[in-house]
Amino acid sequence: MPDALLLLSFGGPEGPEDVIPFLENVTRGRGVPPERLAEVAQHYLHFGGISPINALNRQIITALEADLADAGLDLPVYFGNRNWHPMVEDTVARMTADGVRSALVFTTSAWGGYSGCRQYDEDITRARAAVGAGAPELVKLRQYFDHPLLIESFADAITAAVQQIPADRRGNARLVFTAHSIPVSADTTAGPPADGGRLYSRQVAEAARLCAAATGFAEYDVVWQSRSGPPQVPWLEPDIVDHLDVLHGKGIDAVVVCPVGFVSDHLEVIWDLDNEASARADELGMAFARAGTPGTDPRFSRMIVELVAERVSGGPVRELGEVPGYGCTVDGALCAPGCCELPARPARR
Repeated sequence: MPDALLLLSFGGPEGPEDVIPFLENVTRGRGVPPERLAEVAQHYLHFGGISPINALNRQIITALEADLADAGLDLPVYFGNRNWHPMVEDTVARMTADGVRSALVFTTSAWGGYSGCRQYDEDITRARAAVGAGAPELVKLRQYFDHPLLIESFADAITAAVQQIPADRRGNARLVFTAHSIPVSADTTAGPPADGGRLYSRQVAEAARLCAAATGFAEYDVVWQSRSGPPQVPWLEPDIVDHLDVLHGKGIDAVVVCPVGFVSDHLEVIWDLDNEASARADELGMAFARAGTPGTDPRFSRMIVELVAERVSGGPVRELGEVPGYGCTVDGALCAPGCCELPARPARR
């Protein structure tokens, strides 16, 4: 039986003074010019310099603590981030001081791939190394992109969003799923080499298929958002805003957007969808509704409890899809040798 549960997330600024230091943490080692950081900073400053992610994660933890107690699982819940306070290194140090010797780790990414899975393994490895001898064993829970409770939550959010479309346009409304774009090269190497790559985009497509089936949509689209990096580097496409133009050209006058790639209303959701995509739809005369994310749905914390019970007591593995999931590893080990390698960056000239 583990001693604790660590919720491990991305992190986000909680005030204007945090924004640039946070972005410097996110982009460290990538050679991102200061002017690009300043541009992205404006997205955060538009919302007072506060990302919703930390507050939303604390809401998840509050619900999770109650659901763990109801399930008879005596596990204190700790909170750590990759890029902003509470930093995971500090959290693991506190866990060690509290006498935690073994803990499960739930990450706020449902996906495979470097950013969605392997980088969290690297966070675990780095935090344990920072603490040194006596650091607890950290067992990362598996990917959960097709867990029934996650799909049910998204499906109900889609149904609610459809009701926001004017009644005379609902019959023509197009369902569009979005997830965070990544470089095509990173998607190509996502997953264990023996599985053939493209694990991230395949999992996103599978989650979209399951959500569409649960809501009765025979037709839908999977598109991407929030790309960054130099324009000469190919990323997963099409972008949501570009796709709205395509749908408009086909005579679609209403769209329901589901951010299936996000567990909570992170800044990318409220900026790229509620701001940019919504504004473009308005310019095109399209009715626009955005489905909610599952993080604050009671089923989300119950899903985490199921993942814990699955690991602790060998409970049933609940998954719906046909695309494989991985990600359950110990102390930052990889799912397989070479899993989710990042392609080497070309030398700067």
